[in-house]
Amino acid sequence: MVHFVGAGSGAVDLITVRGARLLGEADVIIYAGSLVNPELLKYAKADCAIHDSAKLTLEQVIAIIREAEAAGKTTVRLHTGDSSIYGAVREQFDELEKLGIEYDVCPGVSAFCGAAAALRAEYTLPDVSQSVIITRAAGRTPVPERESLRSFAQHQATMVLFLTTSLADDAQRELIAGGYAPETPAAIVYKATWPDQRIYRCTVGTLGDTVRDNGLTKTSLIVVGGFLGDNYDRSKLYDPGFTTEFRQAER
Repeated sequence: MVHFVGAGSGAVDLITVRGARLLGEADVIIYAGSLVNPELLKYAKADCAIHDSAKLTLEQVIAIIREAEAAGKTTVRLHTGDSSIYGAVREQFDELEKLGIEYDVCPGVSAFCGAAAALRAEYTLPDVSQSVIITRAAGRTPVPERESLRSFAQHQATMVLFLTTSLADDAQRELIAGGYAPETPAAIVYKATWPDQRIYRCTVGTLGDTVRDNGLTKTSLIVVGGFLGDNYDRSKLYDPGFTTEFRQAER
């Protein structure tokens, strides 16, 4: 059996209870060493075989899993955050299905949730934004033109940009060209929820300078939108003048 486990956004205690249990039961752990907090490996039992997938190809990962399966062992494939977002898991699922190897998925706390917690922010504020666009800038790995930052910026929704810190100048130009005003609030969260987490508040128009001035290169999220400002409407959910399924409006 193979368990794909979301490691969480960084802090060791942000892995799920299920994820921690699966790590403790695993005979083999293949973890994304470039991003996963190595402290999580302390959940592993003493005789667990541990492999860093940052040094491996897909074919090598599958070979390790096949060997473990042949020996009747349980494998945990430990991915950063939640594996459904930029986790490159679909290709692993497909290979395992070809081989008839059973697998399941344990969700994790994504870095975009960790960033919101670090900022003490709500992505979906009434009359500001009711949508969150999770995307990245085009770099060595292309992005479909219909999903360019410029096209998404037209919506003026909350945007969370993964894998974009090293492309901050390009992102800044595209966001402004798409419709965000240069003074639109933005923030860069470095290693959200890790012990060395840092937050840099800026604007869309100063994204590039903020990245350069603080020597940021990776393991950072860029968030953009009016949700970082001070103006929003009160939610109807707790408005005394609004009737819900559970209470009547006060007169």
